[in-house]
Formats: sequence, C-alpha cells, structure tokens
Amino acid sequence: MMKKVIFCALLVGWIGLRASAQEQAFVHEGEFGFNVGASQYFGDLNPNPRFNTPNIAFGAFFRKQFGGYVALRVEANYTFLGYSDKNNSYNEFMYRRNLSFNTNIYELALQGDFNFFKFVPGSEYNRFTPYITFGIGTFYYNPYTYLNGQKIYLRPLGTEGQGTPGYPREYSTMAVCFPIGAGIKYNLTRRMNIGAEAVYRFTTTDYIDDVSTTYAPNAQPHYLPNGQPTIWYQLQDRSYETGTPIGIQGRQRGYSNQKDSWLTAVLFVSWNIMSYKCPSAQ
Repeated sequence: MMKKVIFCALLVGWIGLRASAQEQAFVHEGEFGFNVGASQYFGDLNPNPRFNTPNIAFGAFFRKQFGGYVALRVEANYTFLGYSDKNNSYNEFMYRRNLSFNTNIYELALQGDFNFFKFVPGSEYNRFTPYITFGIGTFYYNPYTYLNGQKIYLRPLGTEGQGTPGYPREYSTMAVCFPIGAGIKYNLTRRMNIGAEAVYRFTTTDYIDDVSTTYAPNAQPHYLPNGQPTIWYQLQDRSYETGTPIGIQGRQRGYSNQKDSWLTAVLFVSWNIMSYKCPSAQ
C-alpha cells in the first residue's frame, strides 16, 4: 500500500514538473491588439467637468513584457472630440458665449504598464492583473465648427487674434500629451488576452477647442466690401445668436491657465506572439 502511495506522489510530482517545464518552454515575445470605446473632452467649454458628450475612440497597440510585472507599449489611437456651449445652460455666461467645436484626434504614444500581480500569458496561475499605465505621446488636432451649415476650420481664422500683429502667433495643430490611467487584463487563452482600460490625457495645448484667452474684435475687419459680415467676425463671438453681443475687446473668452484634455475608456483584445525554446534539463 505504501509503495502505491509513493508511486502516485512521484507520478503527480513528475506531471507537475513536466507541465511547469512545458509552460516555461513558451516565451512571450509580445502582443498586438485593438481597442474600442468612448472619449470625453474637458476644457474651456466643459470646465466642470461633465461626462455628457461621449464620442467614439479606437486604436491599435503593440506591447512587450519584461518579466511578469513591467511592460512597454507603443500605440496609435483615434478619437473624435466635440462640445457646444448649448450644453452649458446652467452657466449664463457660457450659454450666452455660444461657442462650439469638433475635432479629430490622431495620437501616437509610448507607455509603460506596471502590473499589480505577476502576469504570464499561458500560465494557469498568473493570468489576471490590474495595472497602472503612464507615458508620453503626440497628437494632431484641427478644430472646426459650422456656420449656416458650412464646415469651417477655426485655426486659420485666428478667432482670438492669433497671427495678427500685436496678438499671439497662430497655434500649432500638433501638441504633446501625457496619458495616465489604469486597467485590468486577463489571459483568456495562451494566444489571447482581453481587458479594459481608462486613460486621462493631460496636454500642452489650450486650443483643442479653439478657446483660450480673451476676445479680440479689433484684430480684423468686421465687414466685407459688400457690407456682409466676415466669417471671422461671425465666429470670434457668436453671442449675437443668443442676445446682445458680449465679446468686447479684452474680455475673458476662455481660461488659459488650464490646458485642454480628454479621457478614454476602452475594451481591448490582444494576441500573444509566442516562441518555443527547449526546456532546460535542470
């Protein structure tokens, strides 16, 4: 009887060691994946903030793990941001200001991920972890709005006098962002992972929404030779659509001390790139 017990114990141990050796024989070379979810803009038109205008967000990434706790990834993302002062009925000034914008955001970022638990794709015991992530990126934006049904890009107009002598220079359509967030991931199979992630992006620009400093109605002519108001004049101050115009020279139009930002919340799926090495005999 004792011989049978010893034999069974040795058999179980041998099977466990063999399974462990086979598990260690697979090397995780990295993973590529896709994410999809929603975004929310925060800035001069949504300073409180409010989560009332979610828009589509999606992207692709490649992630390389270094051990079970640290990973580095590069990712490319797209999102659409937009907001209107018509959403600000709780604030009389912002509602009267009556500005709005939309923009496409194209982002390229490098981020570090730091797992709370050891994460080993293909492992039976290390297949789930929450994590935090942060990094640096760059993005392209180009705000526009609509006037009488016509799509008009705002940056070339210089709605706050940008590019006109005596006023700030025209802002760039490229800026830097600093993503920081948290997520969870689960190794569904040896080849596939799933997860969810929320990331907030601080930026170096206050012009994602084309609103930042003060009104500058003296920067450009108000009327064309035919007596019609210029597009610039109609868009630098749209409070005439809600009552008496409020955009006098030097009056605050935005809040330049706080940069614009956005938040994304996404679900992702990724596929592992695995290689096989012969397990050590040790």
